[in-house]
Amino acid sequence: MRSDTIKVGVQRAPHRALLKALGITDSDLSKPFIGVVNSFTNVVPGHAHLNRVAEAVKAGVISAGGVPFEFNTIGICDGIAMGHSGMRYSLPSRELIADSVEVMVQAHRFDGIVMISTCDKITPGMLMAAARLNIPAIMVTGGPMLSGIYKGKKVGTASMFEAIGKVAAGKMDEKELKCLEDVACPTCGSCNGMFTANTMACVTEALGMSLPGCATPAAVSAERLRIAKATGERVVELVNEDLKPIDVLSSNAFENAIMVDMALGGSTNTVLHVTAIANEAELDLPLSLFDKLSKRVPHLSSMIPSGPYDMQDLNEAGGIPAVMKVLKDSLHLNAVTVTGKTVKENIESAVVLNPEVIRPLDNPVHKEGGIAVLKGNLAPDGAVVKAAGISANMMVHQGPAKTFNSEEAAMKAILNKKIQEGDVVVIRYEGPKGGPGMREMLSPTATIAGMGLSESVALITDGRFSGATRGPCIGHVSPEAAVGGPIGLLEDGDIIEIDVPKRKMNVKLSGEELAKRAKSWTEKEPNVKKGYLVRYSQLVQPAHKGSILKKA
Repeated sequence: MRSDTIKVGVQRAPHRALLKALGITDSDLSKPFIGVVNSFTNVVPGHAHLNRVAEAVKAGVISAGGVPFEFNTIGICDGIAMGHSGMRYSLPSRELIADSVEVMVQAHRFDGIVMISTCDKITPGMLMAAARLNIPAIMVTGGPMLSGIYKGKKVGTASMFEAIGKVAAGKMDEKELKCLEDVACPTCGSCNGMFTANTMACVTEALGMSLPGCATPAAVSAERLRIAKATGERVVELVNEDLKPIDVLSSNAFENAIMVDMALGGSTNTVLHVTAIANEAELDLPLSLFDKLSKRVPHLSSMIPSGPYDMQDLNEAGGIPAVMKVLKDSLHLNAVTVTGKTVKENIESAVVLNPEVIRPLDNPVHKEGGIAVLKGNLAPDGAVVKAAGISANMMVHQGPAKTFNSEEAAMKAILNKKIQEGDVVVIRYEGPKGGPGMREMLSPTATIAGMGLSESVALITDGRFSGATRGPCIGHVSPEAAVGGPIGLLEDGDIIEIDVPKRKMNVKLSGEELAKRAKSWTEKEPNVKKGYLVRYSQLVQPAHKGSILKKA
């Protein structure tokens, strides 16, 4: 066992003495040492209950004959960080999480790890670390919160951001806003729809890195604790079997995960995260693969924010095993999972319990998957859009650009009603390097939706859009403005053409005109001049490469 490095031999007597200071017994020294990586914090609703999940995990480890050692990582709530400079730190936190897990595991020589996470950057950060370390590892996600109910309708975090636009448009008063605010988030857990946190939980299960049925049960359910205990038991078996992440994280597993993501209409952020996890597994996932698989797999579940169903509905309909059962003819069924079994074996008994929530292949929500990759003279290296969240009449759009060099400037214009029907709002210098940190743009998108403009106004950015975004919102535009990309050359009034079915996005300018503007382009003063984000901006790679950091 790896942990023998700190347990066995005369030279390790000091190490054993320190372990015994923790209450470790002589008999414990012969057992597998399991790191329990917990991202509990009481500032993040998705993580506020993870100490309870960790207790169940540790109980499972002990019952299976292992010794659990718990340590923590940081965790950012994207909802609380949204709409201000704090959001610059969200995506960069992914790299810090991966590094911190690596540091703790390598220093203390654990034989295996259980990773406990819920929210957006924490789950992929931990999976990146698992692939990098390649010791037996398994994840248990913390589960979604229940939906709030307001005036008989399901509500959640996205409802609150859209309500800002409703207030600005005079469609809701502040008294109603307060009533909604009080009921929108009724429990702990990740936000209720197919936003980034829940998308990543589903992707993790589809990858084979968590137990079947792990992604969808509510955070407050007993089922969540039972899964956590079973996960703790299973990690000890993984150590005994020497089943490692690289055995699971094959190219076939990544294709399975992408196809499930497409069927669910998940967040565009998964393009960044899945690419980054694959990079740690030493696999190359080109942006084109996401588009290729999107054309192969239909969109089967109409989930919040663009549909009526929440995560509880998906769980009651059969969860991810049921989704994968519907997709079985497209999936790589021989892919190995952390159960030690193949995907085929895991989903053998799965049943769709509600065909309205998980539709059959012959009655999809959309014929193609939930994410599309666009290219053109405005995005030579690609851009990403959540096609599942766009109404049919906005799949093709042409309009004049309204350009803004920050999210704040765009938000001010939106609230001051400077945006008109038909406009294309361009938010730039918010990319991985230029932001830095590639901020999510839920405040502008949700405000536009709340004002009733999502059927007539498009948004594009070299930053990102939240998984809670709906409407024609195109992100990850690459190259970004900060490196002289075409999005940084746009001027107000330039006509932008968007054609999602044809996967095109262009500005109606000649190559000569773009070249002329490029010659006069000058680098913008950086938004941040000290601290972690400066180092991050110097190392981060483009969005189409997953916004990973350059390797030394």
